[in-house]
Amino acid sequence: MTLSYAQRAANHPSAVARKLLELMEAKRTNLCASVDLTRTADVLDLVDKVGPNICLVKTHMDIVDDFTYERSILPLLKLAKKHNFMIFEDRKFADIGNTVKLQYKGGVYKVAQWADITNAHSVTGEGVVAGLKQAAQETTSQPRGLLMLAELSSKGSLAHGDYTRATVEIAKTDKEFVIGFIAQNSMGGSDEGFDWLILTPGVGLDDKGDSLGQQYRTVDDVISTGTDIIIVGRGLFGKGRDPVEQSRRYRNAGWNAYLKRVQQ
Repeated sequence: MTLSYAQRAANHPSAVARKLLELMEAKRTNLCASVDLTRTADVLDLVDKVGPNICLVKTHMDIVDDFTYERSILPLLKLAKKHNFMIFEDRKFADIGNTVKLQYKGGVYKVAQWADITNAHSVTGEGVVAGLKQAAQETTSQPRGLLMLAELSSKGSLAHGDYTRATVEIAKTDKEFVIGFIAQNSMGGSDEGFDWLILTPGVGLDDKGDSLGQQYRTVDDVISTGTDIIIVGRGLFGKGRDPVEQSRRYRNAGWNAYLKRVQQ
């Protein structure tokens, strides 16, 4: 029997994962909106529209041309409070421990100050986890969580096989800070006492892919293979789509697929 989000929240060692699972259960959504837009006003407008239907927003603040902490982040934090969602900065850290520590806590973006969750590649080894955790501890008293990039949705990705298995082993070095994976399938671990969240990009109800190698899977498909949270971007707002209508559509599809899984 598959445990519900609420049941998993009750025993999860990570404060960030507990908060997210509880939010998902209370709000009845496992939808993460991927907001890859280049103007602050557009980012905030889209987030405000989809906010009622999401548990998480995934940002790429390094592509926002007019980024400032005051105009981009502070309003985003207000929207997160207004609509009750968490923030995931899709930074994809991939350097030695000391460098990612500096990148995470400082620079222009100061990600550790405001993002509940961020993510990292494992290519540089387990030091990336230790460096990011130190940065979080030195920056804020708020809990922070890390996702490791185990599998990607793009055609020709090298993140599979031995690389994925090594990434899982690195994730095991910190049970509280590492909360899960960006992946296309379950990463196991339950027999060793790990309860990792699986967040999956490349989810579409209409499109099959794009000209730059993105490949889409259906909501039912990804949830049935272990996904906890579906990440949807252009499916919400691309090709003139109505983000309010589409976020409701994906929310319902994701939640119904989750109910089907836990009732099996």
